[in-house]
Amino acid sequence: MLKEILSVSGRPGLYKLVSQGKNMLIIESLIDKKRIPAYATDKIISLGDIAIYTIEEEKPLYEVLTLVKEKENGQKLSFAPSKAKPDELRAYMLEVLPDHDRARVYPNDIKKLLNWYNLLIENGITDFSPAKKEEEEGK
Repeated sequence: MLKEILSVSGRPGLYKLVSQGKNMLIIESLIDKKRIPAYATDKIISLGDIAIYTIEEEKPLYEVLTLVKEKENGQKLSFAPSKAKPDELRAYMLEVLPDHDRARVYPNDIKKLLNWYNLLIENGITDFSPAKKEEEEGK
C-alpha cells in the first residue's frame, strides 16, 4: 500500500498516485483531496522506498510505521509532532525504535515520520505492509 503513497519535495503532506500519463503523474493530496499533476522535474519518492537508519542496517519505513501503530494502538498520536521539542521526539523514537542511528536520524526526520503516520491514520490507511507480500499471500 505504501508504494502508492508519495512524498513530493517542496509540497506539504502526502499524495496518493491516481494515474500515470506520458510525462507526468496525477496525484491526489491526502490533506484536501485535490488532484494535481506531478512532472518528471518534481522530486517524488514512494513511502515504500524509504528506510530509517539503525545502528546495524536500514529498517524499511513500513516496519517503523507498524511499530508506531502498535505503540499507539492504531490511533493517532496523543501529541502534535509539529509542536514537540527535539528532545521529546528523540525520546519517542527511542521507545518505538531503540536501535535507530541517533547521528543520522534527525529530529526533523522523526517529526516528518510522525506527521506522515497521523496523516495515514486520518485517511484510513492502516495497513503498512509492502504490496509484494500482499500479492504473495493472495496466490
